[in-house]
Amino acid sequence: MFEDIPVDVGVVYEGERIRGKEMQFEFGGPNIEQKFELVQARDMKEITDGKVIIDGPDLKDLEEGKSYPIGILVEAAGKEIEKDLEAVLERRIHEFINFVEGFMHLNQRYDIWLRLSKGSYKKGFNTLEYLGKVLIRLFKSEFPIIEKIQVTFITNPKKVSEWYKKALDIYEARDARARGMKDEDVEEFYGCVLCQSFAPSHVCIISPNRISLCGAINWFDARAAARVDPKGPNFMVPKGELLDDVHGEYSGVNEIAKQRSLGEVERVWMYSMFGHPHTSCGCFEAIAFYIPEVDGAGVVDRGYEGTAVNGLAFSTMANQTGGGKQVEGFNGIAIEYMRSPKFLQADGGWNRVVWLPSNVKEKVMDAIPAELKDKIATEKDVASTAELREWLKEKGHPIVKQWPAEVVAEAGAPAEVTYEGAPTEYMVPQLTMPATMAAAPGGVPVALLQGVLQLPEGIPGATPGEGFQLIFKNVKIKVEKLIIKREEKGKK
Repeated sequence: MFEDIPVDVGVVYEGERIRGKEMQFEFGGPNIEQKFELVQARDMKEITDGKVIIDGPDLKDLEEGKSYPIGILVEAAGKEIEKDLEAVLERRIHEFINFVEGFMHLNQRYDIWLRLSKGSYKKGFNTLEYLGKVLIRLFKSEFPIIEKIQVTFITNPKKVSEWYKKALDIYEARDARARGMKDEDVEEFYGCVLCQSFAPSHVCIISPNRISLCGAINWFDARAAARVDPKGPNFMVPKGELLDDVHGEYSGVNEIAKQRSLGEVERVWMYSMFGHPHTSCGCFEAIAFYIPEVDGAGVVDRGYEGTAVNGLAFSTMANQTGGGKQVEGFNGIAIEYMRSPKFLQADGGWNRVVWLPSNVKEKVMDAIPAELKDKIATEKDVASTAELREWLKEKGHPIVKQWPAEVVAEAGAPAEVTYEGAPTEYMVPQLTMPATMAAAPGGVPVALLQGVLQLPEGIPGATPGEGFQLIFKNVKIKVEKLIIKREEKGKK
């Protein structure tokens, strides 16, 4: 696409994944605390058109296999360039960098993650000057209103730290602007399909009370984007008829979701993680997840290290949640959505939340109802669902009142398994469920059934080649791996 760039540049590379063994080095990501990307509107006299600045070590100065901090600052000027467009242009950095062969870009704002492949580095992509040229040319091509544009890559750790603090303040100011509005105050919502290269059936619905999953585009940003780039990834979504004000279901949203997902998604509940939850991409800031053992909800953010209270790491839940799927009990969200009056409205809102990472709790403390602030546990308070259950009882969390008086299945008790054609005494003692799982209210997914399945010798029909059938009633099971082996006497 560009003769002076040593690798190809084009849409064909969007969605390319670069694994750890394939990377030359990376910027940002989970191993680096401070990283950001930022677009700022400038006056024409403040910047030099086409200029690329590298403040710190360049690519050829970096050690293979290492992780480094980075800040990407794009400054744009033009008669029609205004502050409202900053977030719009900023989000396109993700798309444009992914056009570069062997360059992977994930996420947004203060959570970016970039990797350069060994293959592209060997081809000569050994300076950020090339990446700056690509960004400048693609921005000007996509947005003719940009008359001047300048790109700065900050790799000096001290400078990254200074700019990181400024960037956080700018992001906060943008988000605060939309907090006073309600979904009922506007005639239309907006959509975004920027992440469809990674999640083909994902359609992000952006409303005043529901910011994009990545946390980078609010209603004002999406409106500005749709106006300035009508053929771009942001577009207007007519609300249509309000079908359910509690779950947040609109006929117009359903129509657009079905159209843009090519029929994969037919209904969307904007304020619930059950039933027909909003699809999740891969750039979401956090995951709201159901905890069946206590019938509550937790939220874990992308930067959280270790395992959440349900025993799963963010990466594990992200694989379950993302890809444009509608997964009951796992919902990608933005941290800012937790400040919305519509946050999990249909599921009980904050009264349903029982666990948060301490850093997230601190970040949204102003949004948590006063009576719940000391009743929502963090990793500093509990380490398991069993401890969480006791914590909630001790603190008097509202969710405790929703628990059934008697538990149908005790922790460690066998799940009822029927083997077709076999006597009823052939139970499977190794297959267990958490204490409250069987007593969970109707319609709530049983997402965490775990255990080892072994068939005792002598079950009729269990001879090799003849097969057998297991029947599980009224449960939903996610199986990552199922191994069934026949044991011979004296051998395992």
